[in-house]
Amino acid sequence: MPKIRVLPDILASQVAAGEVVERPASVVKELVENSIDAGAGEIRVEIERGGSARIRVIDDGCGMSKEDALLSLERHATSKLRTSADLAAISTLGFRGEAVPSIASVSRFRLVTRERDSVAGTEVLVDGGRLREVKEAGCAPGTSIEAGSLFFNMPARRKFMRAESTESAHVEHQLRLHALAAPNVRFRFEKDGREVFDLPPVARALDRVRHLLGPESASELIELPVTRGNGVSIDGFVLPAIHARKGRRHQCVFLNGRPVEDSVISRALAEGFRGAVAEGMHPAAWLWIDLEPHLVDVNVHPAKREVRFHRPLDIRDAILEAVTTALRPKPSAAIFDAPAVAVSGAPTSRPTYTPPPRQTVSPRVWTPPAAVQVPLPEAALIPPRVPEETTPPVPVSKAPPFRQLGLLHQRFVLMESEDGLVLFDPRAGRERIFYEKLLSGREEGVESQGLLVPELIELEPRDHELLVREREALAAAGVELESFGGNTVQVRGLPACLGITDSRAFVDLLIDELLHESTPGSRFAFERVARLLARRQAAGVPVRMIETTALLDSLFDCELPYCAPDGRPTLTEFSIRELERRFGLEKGP
Repeated sequence: MPKIRVLPDILASQVAAGEVVERPASVVKELVENSIDAGAGEIRVEIERGGSARIRVIDDGCGMSKEDALLSLERHATSKLRTSADLAAISTLGFRGEAVPSIASVSRFRLVTRERDSVAGTEVLVDGGRLREVKEAGCAPGTSIEAGSLFFNMPARRKFMRAESTESAHVEHQLRLHALAAPNVRFRFEKDGREVFDLPPVARALDRVRHLLGPESASELIELPVTRGNGVSIDGFVLPAIHARKGRRHQCVFLNGRPVEDSVISRALAEGFRGAVAEGMHPAAWLWIDLEPHLVDVNVHPAKREVRFHRPLDIRDAILEAVTTALRPKPSAAIFDAPAVAVSGAPTSRPTYTPPPRQTVSPRVWTPPAAVQVPLPEAALIPPRVPEETTPPVPVSKAPPFRQLGLLHQRFVLMESEDGLVLFDPRAGRERIFYEKLLSGREEGVESQGLLVPELIELEPRDHELLVREREALAAAGVELESFGGNTVQVRGLPACLGITDSRAFVDLLIDELLHESTPGSRFAFERVARLLARRQAAGVPVRMIETTALLDSLFDCELPYCAPDGRPTLTEFSIRELERRFGLEKGP
């Protein structure tokens, strides 16, 4: 059995970095949190090649002395905690003392800092966890940390990094979250020498949300009433139910200034929209929750994304009360049909309108003219020789011999089979037929109908990166779009077979479909888009009994007739034996 040894400090830091530093966005998150804790009024973030080449975070916070700068590179060194009692009431963002040494152990690290009252600052250089140089430096008050060549000494971790555009999108998303969490701080972001955004400090969180959301969606924001009680304070905004999406990407929750993810909060939001949002959809929301520090444990996740509440029901009730109050329809002034009153106060009679009597008009009947007798020559009286007709072979249906019984709630077709009762979902059947038709014509592509006026749509960074990455597969499916600068895309054409009128809603559905597939990558992108198009094409078609036979014939010409593209069944059979068992009519042995 191998002997137990104590890990070297550098290796221990690299192991810790596996939990703290997942990708460049993790580095930005940890450093920005330290800058906010340092009281920064302005934070500037610069990245190159998605953060893999260089990440630089500059702030104008309190800065550090030389001794503190060196201590910040030691593991478990922090200024946020003193005793174990402090761990039960954490009010800062960074408190573990692992972020800076972990980042320094997997990058070429440079730290420049100066306190406001100091004449000179301090510069510290570290290569892969090894201290290389410490010297005085001239710099502005605050701290500047640069991490270059991320994971240069850990090639196994470096090869798992995504494309530069993907990593840049995650960095920008993380910065937007912190900008919403701290609206009183100015945030500047530069990517490959180009400024992406410059968010000035604002007094109200609403102004920051409007800036990041865009004017179109910001005009629909519904403000939640401030709700307080049991040590909890809830404030924020939601969008109408029509903006609900499959995932929780449009839910931004900030607990005591910290971006968090929690199922209690998500369920409370969904419950507040109950009846207005379909099952599996999640409303868009921005929530700021202030909670007494001893009522929450923020130390349950290595990256501090998840938290644990001591009284989760209090959080749920506060969110539910705020959401239901905001969505409650406002009482409108009652309109009374009072009689008209003359100047003297006596009621006057209103002139009544009497419609003129209808005139009954007998319908016209078209009568064909009398046939005209035209003398024909004798040759014309001889019937022409009719060639022998060859009747085309009648195609044999592959569908089982079902006997149609009727419609159930204008939604399902009831049929009788040789073994029992069959329920047929025509919409699921149409999806399968249309889906396989799209796959068979994949090489030619789906016909696209150009928009008269191309529509510009502002997206989130990760959504924009996804659409741009998959634009070739989207073009094959009839969706023509291109990047228009920043996080804006220009939609130039949509599938002609769908008759889409709201391109924005269609693109939102498309993003949801692409984001919530378990198999990423452009190889399967066309199949994902084809599923969405098939669902959209089948959604608006009414169910008619007269079309069932032809629909079944087309369905059983498909390769997989028994399931829709997303796996839902197209037909469900209840055997006679199962029905007898349900009604207690089973025969004894």
